[in-house]
Amino acid sequence: MYENHHKTNQLKEMSLRNYNITIGLTLLWGFVINILMCIYCTELFMSWNFTAVLIGYFIVCLSGIAMSVFSHNPFISFIGYNLVVLPVGVILSIALAGYSQISIMNALIVTTIVTITMIILSSIFPDIFLSIGKILFICLTVVIIAKVIFLLLGIITPSLWDFIVALIFCGYIGYDWAESQKKVHTLDNAIDSVVGIYLDIINLFIRLLSSSSKFSKND
Repeated sequence: MYENHHKTNQLKEMSLRNYNITIGLTLLWGFVINILMCIYCTELFMSWNFTAVLIGYFIVCLSGIAMSVFSHNPFISFIGYNLVVLPVGVILSIALAGYSQISIMNALIVTTIVTITMIILSSIFPDIFLSIGKILFICLTVVIIAKVIFLLLGIITPSLWDFIVALIFCGYIGYDWAESQKKVHTLDNAIDSVVGIYLDIINLFIRLLSSSSKFSKND
């Protein structure tokens, strides 16, 4: 009986290599789904009521995050991850319709380079990134509160706003990657870690795209 229990624990824990490959493939799955949604479903999504889309986005996305965080079943966690990916894909499809393909590709390339760089730095200096978690949270909270105040008062956000937010999510990519490496290397933990990293990368991409478009308009 002890031997069977020991074998079960061995099966549950993965090697670091397989653990990180799982994170990478799960991230790739989400991005491929988003790309396909943007290519084939943009017109459909743009015909929907945008207020309803936003409400649905928050409900479905938060439900997916909760499923992933609180479930210890990798299958349930993967369903939760997809419940994050799908509403994000809807929002991306609508948002990207207003940008040129060149702007999108440039933002995509920069996002990819920055993401890889932050993951490498986080792997080399994990303690540094883990130590800035509270700072990142405070900065993001301040940014969200300030954004709400700007909207309520009708104030136009500064031109560097998106760049500042992009920097915060750069830090979050490194932080969430370092956090993922601390966890026990199980399939469920790999999928759970992907949710945060995925949202960090998506937010970075959107902010870089928005920032570049504002600077191009100013020029």
